[in-house]
Amino acid sequence: MTRSNIPGKIPVNLGISVQIPLTSVQEAGVAIRTLRKRAGIRIDDFALTAGVSKQFMTDLENGKSTVQMGKVLGLLQRLNLRVSLDLPDAALDSFLTEFDKVTRRRSLKTASESLVAAVRSKSPSGGEEASDE
Repeated sequence: MTRSNIPGKIPVNLGISVQIPLTSVQEAGVAIRTLRKRAGIRIDDFALTAGVSKQFMTDLENGKSTVQMGKVLGLLQRLNLRVSLDLPDAALDSFLTEFDKVTRRRSLKTASESLVAAVRSKSPSGGEEASDE
């Protein structure tokens, strides 16, 4: 089965899924490389379709530990792969509280940055004019 009809998704052949523990960038990279090769897609074409650079794909597939997690998670979503964390039940309430705090802080920061940008766009550009004395 191919998922080429899903907008924003990268077509990969799907079959019975198996869960593998994800404990390193290398494991994620090998899984992504496996899917890419099984789909017969070149790394540069895959990177272009995924919206990342070829260098990023190379780094990820080779397990470079400094790849950006946000890009990796976005790529996994476009591959229609689910990633999950197993939290102890006792940590769920604390997680939800912390997640809410971070979400509110980020929303406030974004609103503040938008307001500053709007004020700057309405002010005269170039700062003060030089005077002839």
